[in-house]
Amino acid sequence: MMYMHFCKPCHRIFMLNGHKMICPKCSNPLTELQISYLDYVEMDMEEREAFKRACDDENQLGKFKATYRMYKYSKWYKELQAQNEANLPVTTLLAAMVQQTASNYTVPHTH
Repeated sequence: MMYMHFCKPCHRIFMLNGHKMICPKCSNPLTELQISYLDYVEMDMEEREAFKRACDDENQLGKFKATYRMYKYSKWYKELQAQNEANLPVTTLLAAMVQQTASNYTVPHTH
């Protein structure tokens, strides 16, 4: 299923399949939005831009935010929380892990 997400650092709205937590562009935490894909595509360009500006405001974003809780029952989440000594939010923890992995990755050189 497709869900709408907002990335504050990218200032961008994404339509992504599933309940994603990490931005595909910058690897920072995403906010899943309550708005449906159909409602979003029915907006004209001005309405979309106004909606994106509203998402930049923390107070407004809180009103648009959807909370998906089912991942808390998954094996990967339980294993992740067992390693989460700082008790960070799951999106922050996952984003840090993705960024760490990306910084450790080196592209092999071909000659």
